[in-house]
Amino acid sequence: MSSRCRIRPLIIAEAANPTLTSASLVGWSCAKAIAAQTDAHIVTEWRNRDDFLRAGMVEGTDFTAINNRRLQHLSWSLATKFSRKGSFSWSLYAVLSNLVYPFFERKLWQAFGLRLLGGEFDLVHRVLPLSPTTPSWLAPRLKKIGVPFILGPLNGGVPWPQGFDDLRQQEGDSAGRLRAFCRFSPRLKRTRESASAILTASRTTWREVPRHLRSRCIFIPENAVDLEKFPLTPKPAADPFKPLRISFVGRLVALKGVDMLIAAAAPLIRSGAVHLDIIGEGPERERLHGMVQKEHIPTGVRMDGWIPHAQIGARLRESDLFVFPSIREFGGGVVLEAMAQGVPAVVLDHGGPPELVPPDTGYVLPMTTREDIVTRLRQLLTELHKDPAQLPRAGELAQAHVRKFYSWEAKAVQIHEVYRWVLGHRFTKPDWGAPLGFANSEDEPEPPMQPLLFPDHAF
Repeated sequence: MSSRCRIRPLIIAEAANPTLTSASLVGWSCAKAIAAQTDAHIVTEWRNRDDFLRAGMVEGTDFTAINNRRLQHLSWSLATKFSRKGSFSWSLYAVLSNLVYPFFERKLWQAFGLRLLGGEFDLVHRVLPLSPTTPSWLAPRLKKIGVPFILGPLNGGVPWPQGFDDLRQQEGDSAGRLRAFCRFSPRLKRTRESASAILTASRTTWREVPRHLRSRCIFIPENAVDLEKFPLTPKPAADPFKPLRISFVGRLVALKGVDMLIAAAAPLIRSGAVHLDIIGEGPERERLHGMVQKEHIPTGVRMDGWIPHAQIGARLRESDLFVFPSIREFGGGVVLEAMAQGVPAVVLDHGGPPELVPPDTGYVLPMTTREDIVTRLRQLLTELHKDPAQLPRAGELAQAHVRKFYSWEAKAVQIHEVYRWVLGHRFTKPDWGAPLGFANSEDEPEPPMQPLLFPDHAF
């Protein structure tokens, strides 16, 4: 595609950073993938400037850094001050960040307003923040000057499952109750009304969008896989005479459910049928280590702490099965990373992870009580130990699903098609299903359209 024909998006990725994890890394990866396929310019916060430069980005040409550090630091300091000791309240931080974020967009308008008015950019795409409750100061102003505004992927608002109130208290999520009031925010209403397209990263987020705006919604999860760190190479066949190797990767906090995994696997570990690899750090580490000792399974459990992200792929490939029993997860990018390595995943049917695991690529257990989850997980592990032959095929299908829908290159193609739709270059709204790539879905927002076929290579 010639340069003069390439779409020119202004990408807002306030917290994007290539050296961090979670939303910051997602924002960086998404913005970078889009920029590789378009004539994009990325706008981020000043604190990320040096890491952008070290990653090879050219200031002024590839990106601009906006200095809103004082207010951002204030929101972080207040959240830290009012969080319970040893438990940072991310929900409180999200509320405070929503209050200070509009000042970032005001400064962005000061820097880019004349360029937007002059037609230098075809559209504005806000990749970050991910939160669906963060209003945009820019959106209504862009609508007035005729510049399309794209919002998302948005994700959040996953409710706490019943029966786990103790973990909600442990996580210090009392501020999360304030989220319900956000739906009445006039600024949020204007933001949605002004958006030409809203990328919803989960069915939970899609349900929160008012019905009259759902025709603008397109289901695209925020996560994808870095194929340089997690290459899609065939996984060697497992030795059927060795223990079933299962793994977990993530923060060691109570809501991740690692204690349920240990309880479910303990009898099988003691018998030598299963080996468990726990990769991660967090406040639960000491308690989990105590469980391992109490169950008399230290030789069958590996707990090395955290390892660099670039090394996780190799560790995952040592596993036959990835178990991620998180009870409240918005995205679950690590599930995709395991699937990319040909390792089928076990997740609970709540939040984002089950939307990443189509039938026959892994295992989705019902979100029930703690005791029932432990029982069902133990039964599944017992079955897979006795009949491990089903795992390689599930791993192959999981890897194929990632290849088709969840590389960053594939994500960039999907988003590019949204750009084309918003700009009138295609007549039908892009639709890959909800969840993405699933054959059927009772939550399909509209009558299914012909699936958009896109090439494996960049356009």
